[in-house]
Amino acid sequence: MSTPVDHHQHTEVTVDTATMVAITGMDAHVDLVVDTDVDEPVHPRILWSRPDTGLWAANYGGYYGGTVDRQGAHYFVSDTFGQYVGDFRSLEEAQLRLAERLHVLLPDVRRDGA
Repeated sequence: MSTPVDHHQHTEVTVDTATMVAITGMDAHVDLVVDTDVDEPVHPRILWSRPDTGLWAANYGGYYGGTVDRQGAHYFVSDTFGQYVGDFRSLEEAQLRLAERLHVLLPDVRRDGA
């Protein structure tokens, strides 16, 4: 009779940005822009694409931000993690609510100063 023994060793690793870019193939560098009038970071602009009829996809500072999906007269929103944000009556409100969610979920993503 044998008893399996688990001898897994766990190691914590710190990875720098260059290594992360090499591993993921994504450029994760985002510069922090500060508005000197209010001294608060500026949120990135959301770029919307329309990959299909009734579907809008958000690009939030270079990252996938989520989708707005029109179903009849309603707009269903899911965020960058696929979590349900809400069901809205207009495209504008749906996009606004997703933007608000992204500001909370991804606070470290800031607009590039260029």
